[in-house]
Amino acid sequence: MTRRDRNLYLALLAPAALVLLLLIAVPIGQSMILSFHRIIIGLPQLKTPFVGLENYQELLRDPVARHSFWITAIFVGTTTFCELVIGLVLALLIHHRFPGRGTLRACVLIPWAIPTVVSAQMWRFLFNDAYGMINYAVFGAETTHYIPWLALPPTALLAIIVADIWKTSSFAALLLLAGLQVIPEDLYQAARVDGAGTWRCFWHITWPLIRPALLVALLFRTIDAFRVFDLAFVMTQGGPADATNVLQLYGYKKMFVEGWMGYGSAISVCIFVIVLILAVIYVRMVGRRFLEASL
Repeated sequence: MTRRDRNLYLALLAPAALVLLLLIAVPIGQSMILSFHRIIIGLPQLKTPFVGLENYQELLRDPVARHSFWITAIFVGTTTFCELVIGLVLALLIHHRFPGRGTLRACVLIPWAIPTVVSAQMWRFLFNDAYGMINYAVFGAETTHYIPWLALPPTALLAIIVADIWKTSSFAALLLLAGLQVIPEDLYQAARVDGAGTWRCFWHITWPLIRPALLVALLFRTIDAFRVFDLAFVMTQGGPADATNVLQLYGYKKMFVEGWMGYGSAISVCIFVIVLILAVIYVRMVGRRFLEASL
């Protein structure tokens, strides 16, 4: 690469780098600065003293924050696993040729295309204990057995998990379908000539070659699930008894409901660090898988 080419590349990258700096680095840096101060919106006379790591030390001692972290971890683990399994099944189904495949592919993407707030409101109605379709489908006309799904801690978290799986499994299917379409058909034909059945073709051809796409889907879904906010906010507001109070929602309440801007910023910074660590681990895994697949 000549010096002239290098300068041209840097000039072409400069606008994108500037946009990233303004839209990503500046807000993150501002949140980090706020996290080192004690800022209470309702008490402006206290000003904004610098407190160093005090907000982070308080966060480590906060039992509600620890509870929110474990709720978020349960949500991330359950939804990511179920979405990848359902997405893989959907991708294998719509990958084969059959009449109406194009229509089915379009229908599969409908849940993902619906805005999250709209789908959250829809599931809130479906899980309503008085007129929701979930109770009617399970118990029929036996109204005495109806369950207040969103008012009980175990079922409220389950309701949010179900809503997220319904909405984003199609996104995982779309990523995995892209991975399936790059597998050469010659490999399957050669395997069938050698007497391999459907399961052996899947286990020895499809599974090894789809793993890079699977890791990409795992990366996107894990990071996105860790940032969940709107589903819990619309369906339960974090209740009952903090059963669905995920970390993002807890940080929002601290910042904009209670007015603790410094403490809420510390929560946001911790979420950013956790997501960044996960992203680095996954990107290294994806890079190694792609390298192995290309050899």
